[in-house]
Amino acid sequence: MAPLSYSADTYGIFETLLESSVSFSETTAALDAAFADSELVLQGAHDVRVPDDKHQAKVYVLTSPAYAAAAVAESVRTVSAQVLRIAVYTQGDEQKTYVNMANPVAHAMVFYAGSSNYDALLAAAELAAGEIRELVAKVPGEALSVQQKPMRTEKHYRKYKGDGPARMMAKFRTFKKSQLLIEKAADDDFDATLEKVKAALAARPVSDAGECEGWETITQVRLRDDAVYIGLTNPFIEDKMVRINSRFRGDSKSEMSPYPGVDHVAALPTEVLVVRDGDDTLVLHYGQMWRMQLYFWDSGYRAFTANVGVPSAIANSIKDTIRGDT
Repeated sequence: MAPLSYSADTYGIFETLLESSVSFSETTAALDAAFADSELVLQGAHDVRVPDDKHQAKVYVLTSPAYAAAAVAESVRTVSAQVLRIAVYTQGDEQKTYVNMANPVAHAMVFYAGSSNYDALLAAAELAAGEIRELVAKVPGEALSVQQKPMRTEKHYRKYKGDGPARMMAKFRTFKKSQLLIEKAADDDFDATLEKVKAALAARPVSDAGECEGWETITQVRLRDDAVYIGLTNPFIEDKMVRINSRFRGDSKSEMSPYPGVDHVAALPTEVLVVRDGDDTLVLHYGQMWRMQLYFWDSGYRAFTANVGVPSAIANSIKDTIRGDT
């Protein structure tokens, strides 16, 4: 597979790893089997609902014990970097199957920008990317290492507040300022708060893609004693993310492959964090405009202005569900 170091001036938030030589179901079966011999830990998987069932897609959530060990002393606010994702999807007129990942290196640049151990953490993220490549190499097909849009420089990632004129939509927030507070409790109420969040998410039914109501939990990962990552999805967010990124991609869109934005499903799941920070237990979620720009800026400014209400609909739904608001 490709070497762990990056020589390009820009880095994709995704990286295409493989063009499979077998079917979608055979690809996912081979990937499922490969985890048995990998140091990576599979934390959850989800079959993504693509509009009109025109493509197939599945996202895997995983962690690397070696990467987690390298970051154990970092701020609890940075734990999202530790959650790794692989996507399998079909694309093109022949609906060939591809495998890509959410790029661990690009994410490390965002979340560890302020760390005094930045260089070591970046190296650890490169090693985690290598672990993913080795895992995917067990699947039949042609190995690739293609940085995938949106592309940014390391300097841009390290100060990431959004892109271009849409930065104002993200309110010029860094990742930490984009971690929005849902609830706060005393630090010794961590486990009780976690159980409350889990119960609230399970209590509300999930609607179809027409409304952003209810959330499915793909995974719940206790990354460390003071941090739990809860990965969420629903039909609304899946439908919107694929449609938004497909709308203006005329060069790769066809009647047989109408939703090329399926190659961005490694952006899932969206996350809620339950963390112990100082004297407080905090329930946090991300500002969705910040998050959507991070993963979907290649959709173009027109796509964001045409869907300006989507981020707030998602964020408000998560907040209201956890708080129990009607």
